[in-house]
Amino acid sequence: MTTRKNALVTGANKGIGFETARRLAAIGYKVWLGARDAKRGQAAAEALRGEGFDVEWLALDVTSEESVTDAAKTLAARAPSLDVLVNNAGVAPGYVDALGPDGRYERPPRRESIADIKATYEVNVFGPVRVTQAFLPLLSASGAARIVMLSSYLGSIARAAGESQSPNVMGYGSSKTALNAITVAFARELAPRGIMVNAAAPGYTATDLNAHKGHRTVQQAAEIVVRLATLDAGGPTGGYFDENGPLPW
Repeated sequence: MTTRKNALVTGANKGIGFETARRLAAIGYKVWLGARDAKRGQAAAEALRGEGFDVEWLALDVTSEESVTDAAKTLAARAPSLDVLVNNAGVAPGYVDALGPDGRYERPPRRESIADIKATYEVNVFGPVRVTQAFLPLLSASGAARIVMLSSYLGSIARAAGESQSPNVMGYGSSKTALNAITVAFARELAPRGIMVNAAAPGYTATDLNAHKGHRTVQQAAEIVVRLATLDAGGPTGGYFDENGPLPW
């Protein structure tokens, strides 16, 4: 008998996370839809079950050690292993307020709030570390797990230094740069266990994060995420990709 593979997507009640959950469920995964808000998480899971998919809400606040630990215990009691972890949850406090009439980001680094930057790092950097560490026993039990970190083009130092038109978003961009480094660190440690860890840049996607100013759809954005989540044995690990291939760090 074939056991259905399990996937966990954090911050999956909307946006790219929701579409990623849908896509993974559509190809046969049982998806655990991680969300901190019970009402929104349950509604999202119910919507996907309404499409015929095997999806359950998992209470998960990536900023809370207790919440993450409890989520890992809950999943361990329900599943023998975790085959895919998508660290999708992300925030960009203050970003929308800094958008001009033409949708361009207009807040220079000298005016970025330290409080906003700390809040950004708590979710975008420490969140993926906290979740990956907590679920590592289940990921290791898979034998061939895949971890995807939701990065951004703004995380590329080479891109920021070489393209004057790239938005100069210090807090959010540097959080994704840090996440890229975390991707490499986990990839180095987990390669002997057969676990592949990669960072995905979905592009400027229309979501709540940017007041839906992005020019890409969530369907387009989820393409690279799902591709990295379902890599065959022998695929890349410790890389940074968009749908067209590797990106410069």
